[in-house]
Amino acid sequence: MSITGKNGEGEEIPLTNFSNSRWPGIFMMPGATGLDAPPYDLHMDESPNLDGAIFRDARATSREIMIPLYLHGIDRPTIKALKKRLVSSLNPKKGYCILKFVEGDAVPRYLRCYYKSGMEGSEAQDQSGFTWKKFGIQLVAHDPWFYSEDVQVAYWEFGTGEAFLSTTQAFFPLRINAGLVTGSEVQVDNPGDVEAWPRWELTGPIKGFTFTSPDGKSFGITPPSNGSDVVAGNRTLLVDTRPGYKTLRDDQGTNYWPLLDPSPQLWAIPEGESTCTVSIVPGSSSARVRLVFQPRYEGY
Repeated sequence: MSITGKNGEGEEIPLTNFSNSRWPGIFMMPGATGLDAPPYDLHMDESPNLDGAIFRDARATSREIMIPLYLHGIDRPTIKALKKRLVSSLNPKKGYCILKFVEGDAVPRYLRCYYKSGMEGSEAQDQSGFTWKKFGIQLVAHDPWFYSEDVQVAYWEFGTGEAFLSTTQAFFPLRINAGLVTGSEVQVDNPGDVEAWPRWELTGPIKGFTFTSPDGKSFGITPPSNGSDVVAGNRTLLVDTRPGYKTLRDDQGTNYWPLLDPSPQLWAIPEGESTCTVSIVPGSSSARVRLVFQPRYEGY
């Protein structure tokens, strides 16, 4: 197990292995809490005429974690440096920290959290010494799920369409080619314990598209009546469905959200195997769609 502060870009501090041949500088003691199932809010309806209540829904809430740490130095300057290093790394004003867990199968899991309290310090006899210090750090993971390191990727290339006006034959008699409409059901495997929020990358030219979830939720952009491309050739539109993001922007920063069809539902991929529908109306050449998501897990 390790912890990395400053939005995951700081120094990775190992907590469960020896950092050198003399002594581990900082390591985790027994007694950590909050590292298994997340807490839940239960929603229910009370009835004045019946015993008990009727369950309606459940929602995973923020996860609170406590990790007891032991800091050991070889002299007084060493322990002071260790304390400063830890306090600076976990300062929430400098960003979130990432807890990394690796079990015997060597598959890492990551949990993003913020330091809350626990390093105020105590000089009690059982909490501090000349070359050592104990802390019980309190962390809050507002997103309670553990994430996999591996990003799942699926890729589709849709058939080549023809130019709207022929480029190989005489202008008269006039020949107009309809855009190629391609719709296909695709299998997606989410190995996580809960749903995952995908990021779709669409590379043009694309006249329109619709993505439909296994349970019928959908979002998309209807092809313009003038036959123009929604996503121009050699441009890439990124559809980010993750909570807190929910954006549609291309590689030049153009916002596509106003172009969405009414009542869009930027849906999540359920756990396990499922079938979604990807419908693309390509332009004059091949269109490409790339699906990226990180599986989420209930525990490490």
